[in-house]
Amino acid sequence: MNYKLIIRPAAELELSGAFDWYEERLSGLGAEFLLSVDAVFNSIARNPQQYPIIHRTIRRALTRRFPYEVFYIIEDTKIVIVAVFHAKRNPMRWKDRL
Repeated sequence: MNYKLIIRPAAELELSGAFDWYEERLSGLGAEFLLSVDAVFNSIARNPQQYPIIHRTIRRALTRRFPYEVFYIIEDTKIVIVAVFHAKRNPMRWKDRL
């Protein structure tokens, strides 16, 4: 089944902020971060059921190399990215978005 991937504005802001943070540290590192997140998005779109449910209907996928978690919901033919969180942040904060 083909799923439409929807990224909520709050998740887009997190991606943008993380990109900027990594780019400030080392030129090109932000682009590598985005490639890592994009790989997770593609993996989710191919097989969204493969990642565990961690709260009600929320699933979580982890990025490689960068300490980020992607939280998402499967809704019929859509996958909604709720948050792209740094793994060291308080995990309860993304629940406010439900």
